[in-house]
Amino acid sequence: MAVALRWWHLRVAVVCSNNQNRSMEAHRLLSKRGFNVRSFGTGAHVRLPGPAPGKQNVYDFRTTYDEMFHDLLRKDENFYAQNGILYMLDRNRRIKPRPERFQDCEDEFDLIFTCKELVYDQVVEVLNSREQVTCQPVHVINVDIVDNHREATRGALIICEICQCIQHLSDMENDIDSMLQDFEKKTGKAFLHTVCFY
Repeated sequence: MAVALRWWHLRVAVVCSNNQNRSMEAHRLLSKRGFNVRSFGTGAHVRLPGPAPGKQNVYDFRTTYDEMFHDLLRKDENFYAQNGILYMLDRNRRIKPRPERFQDCEDEFDLIFTCKELVYDQVVEVLNSREQVTCQPVHVINVDIVDNHREATRGALIICEICQCIQHLSDMENDIDSMLQDFEKKTGKAFLHTVCFY
């Protein structure tokens, strides 16, 4: 008989483009609920909104959240306070030092949540391009989340609820699809799901 993976065993990753808003809000909530969680981005650079559509703030993934915070504070404190970016960066720097790229992570996870279909495709491509060593399965689930603060909070709650349900499954490998179908009905969202192997 299969044994359910409990929350203290479940290794969870949440991935968005920049490791700033959606993945970090889910990271914050899952960590607060006791899950073993990490968060990542898949972009080549970290991009934050600027004063105009063509004037984004672009940072290297090695730049700390604290450095980004102080850079934007210096550029225009009122603007970045009003649009919530300073609040977001302050939250992020309390969780971990800097954004991380999924492509640079060699750790294994049981569940990887992505926040956008493009990111889902990138994560699956990375996992499938690596040589299989342990044949340990990882479930990759996409929960489409609009990239704003309110939707990031809503998406984080959905991801957390899915994790809480998965920890109670008696056979994750066989029961996860029907559980996700129930969540699709409940939330009105369509989830992409696949299994990759390490």
